[in-house]
Amino acid sequence: MGWDSVQPFVTGKYANKGAFILCKTSNPGSNDLLALPLYQQRTLFEKIANLANEWSAKAQSESPSSDDDTVEPPRLGLVVGATDPDALSKARKAAGSSIWLLAPGVGAQGGDLDAACKAGLNDEGTGMLIPVSRGISRASDPGAEAKKLKEGINEARKSVLEKRGEKRKADGVSSSIAPYQKEFLEFSLKENVLRFGSFVLKSGRTSPYFFNAGLFSSGSALHKLGKAYAASIMASDQLVKDGKVTFDVVFGPAYKGISLGALVCAALYSDFGIDSGFAYNRKEAKDHGEGGILVGASMVDKRVLIVDDVITAGTAIRESYDMLKSTKATPVGVSIALDRAEKRSLDDPLSAVQAVARDLEIPVVSIVALPQLQDFLRESLDYDESVLKLVSEYRSQYGV
Repeated sequence: MGWDSVQPFVTGKYANKGAFILCKTSNPGSNDLLALPLYQQRTLFEKIANLANEWSAKAQSESPSSDDDTVEPPRLGLVVGATDPDALSKARKAAGSSIWLLAPGVGAQGGDLDAACKAGLNDEGTGMLIPVSRGISRASDPGAEAKKLKEGINEARKSVLEKRGEKRKADGVSSSIAPYQKEFLEFSLKENVLRFGSFVLKSGRTSPYFFNAGLFSSGSALHKLGKAYAASIMASDQLVKDGKVTFDVVFGPAYKGISLGALVCAALYSDFGIDSGFAYNRKEAKDHGEGGILVGASMVDKRVLIVDDVITAGTAIRESYDMLKSTKATPVGVSIALDRAEKRSLDDPLSAVQAVARDLEIPVVSIVALPQLQDFLRESLDYDESVLKLVSEYRSQYGV
């Protein structure tokens, strides 16, 4: 079974409906198939959980909802047995916070209500449907049993929210992470673009995290990536003045910046109604056809926003800046995905991003930076304190 089996239930005349996909059942034998390991240490049921988002986006693209004034929730949810809290937690992490989990197994099957809720609830303390039939219908007092279950669910929700609140207050630091930044980090982790561990960087430093934007390699991931860039741009008071963007054209430097620039342009239009031009360069000049190294919208006498994934040394951005100036364009800013916010060397107090902003006298806006990653770890229950400690120590040593 695949998308063609699910499609009829969430498109066409059922475009305003939802459906649940079988992800991980509550019987122990489900491990024989659903827990089979796949690539990148993921299991089959985690892959299914990930597909819920991808297929929901595909359904919305094929058959838009009739209600255009609301943000449509995912059309697909997941069935994950409440008897396996570890599987619930992994499915939640793979699916993200917006997917609903239908979690049978509490009651007669022996599932622990408190453990299941803590594993499956999202950050808002919602996102779970917990069906209980025999546990209520066969109780001596069904009404009292139903009330007991309701109170148990609410206590678990309260506990989850309190723990997140405690993490926000850790070390007296308030959260500075915006919803679009949290969503970006969640799907970056889900796609293995962002990983925690021990990684030796080109600089020779050993980092507790690693970011590889090249792994945004599916339609759903690229769609979300473009939306995150657009949200960060529109949230910047340096790139938006009086409700209008400060640029006319988005420029994507070859090679990685080409696809990123196209995604940003499309997301700015679809999410904010901003129809900017798009241009990019070739590495080698073309000597036939239209010729030259620049392709797309004219940038002569235009304000230009440069889009890239990260700034390591700033060389590529500086080269783009010089090239744009030579074409009589005016670079007005840079948009990137991640700002590592770390010193170029222990003797240099500036980061590569700060140096670019200073030297070129233009703002550099990122979707997230190292401080937001710290806030994300403080609020998340999916990572223990050791991960936050390593990231915090790294920032203390190398951060700006």
